Amino acid sequence: MSTIDKKLDIPFLLSEEQIGFYQENRFIKIKQVLDEETVGFYNQKISVLVDQINTETRKLEERDTYGKAFLQLFNLWQKDAAIQKLVFSKRLAGIAAQLMQVTGVRLYHDQALFKEAGGGITPWHADQYYWPLASDHTVTAWIPLQQTPMDMGPLEFSAGSHRITEGRELAISDDSEVLIGKRLRVTDFPVVAEPFDLGEVSFHSGWIFHRAGGNSSNQIRKVMTVIYMDKNMRLKQPENDGQQADWDAWCPGAPVGDIIDTPLNPILI
Repeated sequence: MSTIDKKLDIPFLLSEEQIGFYQENRFIKIKQVLDEETVGFYNQKISVLVDQINTETRKLEERDTYGKAFLQLFNLWQKDAAIQKLVFSKRLAGIAAQLMQVTGVRLYHDQALFKEAGGGITPWHADQYYWPLASDHTVTAWIPLQQTPMDMGPLEFSAGSHRITEGRELAISDDSEVLIGKRLRVTDFPVVAEPFDLGEVSFHSGWIFHRAGGNSSNQIRKVMTVIYMDKNMRLKQPENDGQQADWDAWCPGAPVGDIIDTPLNPILI
């Protein structure tokens, strides 16, 4: 086992204050989750794989808002053994379990989100719009593969906005940016928009509203994400086309009402 592999399994124990912050706001940013060596290693590994499997050839100006937001590639863990070790990391999965206050977590899926230089905004949205999951016991780890200043478009959160039900029916789009943004401006939920240090990772739940600015730098904003769910998560009947597509892609064969226990959804901790 390499030094990096060992570090990925070292537990990261959260304080009561950190868990309480997450429970109240449904997001948290945590510094020094990963060290410089680990981030650098996965920057190189994931970048090479993204270059190999990316099929987007259109220029930015030829794409819609979603297409301008990022290159999006899924389940890299199935394509590279080293990347699988990051996605299956007990260190990251353990943080997710502590934040949700559950006894274990499964993988939902992973995705690389590379916002190209000159790439556009990621509109306001809530991820769980797309997920056929029966509860909100979900956490996404958003892992920047470099230091991420404001001009690269780091993730922004509306703290505590998981309490808002209006806007949950909106897919990520120009409409979601306008309508959810308008709704959030008249609430008491503050928007947290901050840069990310090297090795800093954020964790957010499925129903918190979040967005990202455009990338006005001359570098690609490289991010890896891992979505975790309670190990006892059950599949619900899909309520939209996105949830049906996710069932087919990420939980194939799982029956509605049952715990999601498929080869694509292993227990990580």
